[in-house]
This record gives sequence, structure tokens and C-alpha cells, in this order.
Amino acid sequence: MQLQPTVSTAHSVKSADRALAIVDLVAAKGFVSFTEILTSLGLPRSSAHGLLNTLQKSGWLEHDPSTRQYSLGLRAWQVGQMYTGHNHIANAAKPVLDRLATALGETVQLARLDGVDSAYFAISQHSSDGALFGSSVGIRLAAHATAPGTALLSNLDPAEAGKRLAALPEPRLINKTVIELPALRERIAVAKKRGYAIDDEEYLAGSRSVAVPLTSATGGVNSAISVTMPASRTSSQWPTDVVRALVDAAHEVRARLGAKESGITVPQP
Repeated sequence: MQLQPTVSTAHSVKSADRALAIVDLVAAKGFVSFTEILTSLGLPRSSAHGLLNTLQKSGWLEHDPSTRQYSLGLRAWQVGQMYTGHNHIANAAKPVLDRLATALGETVQLARLDGVDSAYFAISQHSSDGALFGSSVGIRLAAHATAPGTALLSNLDPAEAGKRLAALPEPRLINKTVIELPALRERIAVAKKRGYAIDDEEYLAGSRSVAVPLTSATGGVNSAISVTMPASRTSSQWPTDVVRALVDAAHEVRARLGAKESGITVPQP
């Protein structure tokens, strides 16, 4: 006799979604209280208790009784170490990123698109004088508000990019952040036509960034290279002066990955 599940499929899927949402929230914030989890995710108290207990027992979360806060557990780290999906790109790009960071004296990043976020998986910094502006390996930033994110969105089919933009949950980050859908679509179209995207203090005041996509040569992973610097250190030729160096770097990375053509245009001064 075949046993029937005691929990419906729909309920199982909902529980999985909620569990993943909890892990994502804790990963983003570092330390989260039970009340904050309830408030941020809108979970029923009884369901949250059960999910948190399960996640804690399985090692995905840890709970500090003294602070009553949750943080990521050892299992999250173990699973993260097993992921190698972007290694071939990172390994090919890292020497190029290092040289570019040294040449420009600024921070150079490699990011991929993940939903409506740009996830950074390789970063090179020439010295402590270079400004990271909060970016680090593993961090996820709102794609619509950053140069890498805009470059990555411009690499998608316009219909797919539109779907992702329509799902944006975030409010305006700072006064210069563009959130209106028509304006965002226009920004993406301009980035696609130019072959590069910029962030002119739209994610963080005082920070400027330029990014170019690596396109399809990356083995199916939509990725982009960017240079981030303080606005005070940009020249009167920005972003053209930085784009030229970025395009050369992108050509080299693509060659290391076995691509023959870049599909990236070089802007004219």
C-alpha cells in the first residue's frame, strides 16, 4: 500500500519558500531577531517557530540565547563552499581585474545577475586608498541602481528585463536613484546601445561606477566588469577614460574564456 503524504504539496512548497526567505533575510542582515523575522517576512508566529527550529537543528541557522538573535549556521557555509558555478569566470578574470585595479588605482569588480540583484563574486583593489564603498565578495546590490546591474539587465531580452524590473521590491535608495519603470527601461536601452552602463552617485552619494558586460561568452552566466571610484577622483573625461580600459579588460577576459568576438562597443570621445 502506498502511503499518502500528511502535508499537501502546496503547503510543502510554501514552507520551502518561507524557509528560504528566512535564510536569505538572515544572510542579508547578519543577525536577526525573531520579531524582525516576523515583521520583515509577514510570517505567522507558529509557522516561524517551526521553520526556525528546523533550520537551527539542520545547521542552517544558529541562535544566540544571550542576544536572542539568529545568524547563519555552519551548514550555510559548507554549502556555499561547494558552489563552483562561477569559478571558471573568476579564475580567468582575476589576473585581469588585478592589473586593471593597479593601472587605475581603483576598485574593480566582477558581478553576475541574480534575480533583481547584482551579486559580486570577484573584487580587486589596488591599495587601501581605493574605495570599496561597501562592496565585497558575496554581497548583493540592487541591480537597477548600480552600473554592473544595469549592464547585466541590458544583456537580457527586453521582455525578461521588464519582468524583473516590474518585480522590484525596493524603494528609492537615495534621491538620485531611478525607480520609475519607463526611466529604468530607457537606462537599460541606452546601456545596451552604448555597450556600457554608469552609476553617477545613484546607489551611494560620492560614488561613481562604470561597467561593461561580458555577454554570452561566459558560459551562460550573465556577468559584467565594473570600476568603482569616489566621484572626487573622476576626471573631466569620465566615463570615457575608464570605459576604454574596461573594454580592453573585457576583451582579454573573453579571450581567456575562448570567445572570439566581444560585442562591446568603444565610445568615441
